[in-house]
Amino acid sequence: MPANKFRILSTRPLRKTMADTVNRAGGVLDVVSFIHTIPVNDSETQQEVMRAGEQFATIIFTSMNAVEAVADILDGLSPEWTIYCIGHQTRELVVKYFGDGSIAATADNAAELADSIIDAEEESVIFFCGNKRRNELPEQLTAAGIDLQEIVVYETIDTPQTMADFYDAVLFYSPSAVNSFFSSNKLPEQTAAFAIGKSTAAEIKQKGHNNIIMSSYPEKEAMVLQAVDYCREKNNQ
Repeated sequence: MPANKFRILSTRPLRKTMADTVNRAGGVLDVVSFIHTIPVNDSETQQEVMRAGEQFATIIFTSMNAVEAVADILDGLSPEWTIYCIGHQTRELVVKYFGDGSIAATADNAAELADSIIDAEEESVIFFCGNKRRNELPEQLTAAGIDLQEIVVYETIDTPQTMADFYDAVLFYSPSAVNSFFSSNKLPEQTAAFAIGKSTAAEIKQKGHNNIIMSSYPEKEAMVLQAVDYCREKNNQ
């Protein structure tokens, strides 16, 4: 491999065309998933989701996995929901399944989303989440006196793998993936750890790695392009 080639590791699946994009820029893209998600489909969860679908409810989504799991259970039902969500891609899925008019607010992180919900003076909310959801959002809402019902609609399973290659950049899209990666690996300080959001960046820092770059735009393939620009500039120094 030519010396000027750079290597990027994505810890989440990407469109296959992204590998070609990186290659044309003079680099190599490896994709290795460090977490696996599965929907929760037991009868109790299905009943809870269906009951929520029959209400005029205020809903929180903080992940694409939760949106997909809920939409699958509702199976075409169009509930009268007011929805708050995190992230560009999560918002796109909400629009796909529940319509653009359902969205009350979006944010880049949990703290900002909680502020929006509190400012709107919502009295009660339903949070569709995973089994490894973070605490910031529920704690803020509970402290503000908002009645919070959590429904776990998917599970996150760590799939750690030991990586032997050196990478110029490693891309992280969730705190769970960070935990799984660092359970079996360490990053040299010269490797840039790209984070999709503040919570992911904070988790990387907790692992003792300080070369962290926040994604300019909370979308996974945009972060790949940002990492490509970073690596090309670094190689040209």
